[in-house]
Amino acid sequence: MPLYAYRCETDGAVEVTAPMGSAPATTACPACGTAAVRVMTAPRLGGTRRAERAAIDRAEASRTEPTVVSSPPPRPAGRPAPRLDPRTAKLPRP
Repeated sequence: MPLYAYRCETDGAVEVTAPMGSAPATTACPACGTAAVRVMTAPRLGGTRRAERAAIDRAEASRTEPTVVSSPPPRPAGRPAPRLDPRTAKLPRP
């Protein structure tokens, strides 16, 4: 069943599940009982891979619940030096 988003002037976002195509333009807010107006949102399609979905969820959660960091992340390991051709080993490098 689809999840429909509504906005209450007093309490904010309200989500309601209803059969597809049968969601009313307004619904009663479960907290205060006033009319909550339906808002348009992007569809949540399940076609993303698990790693992409996890990255999207982390990014979305960081808007309201940022993680606490105690130290900067470690530096990435450097790439190994390329093997030099013995004929060009003594040429100046940039």
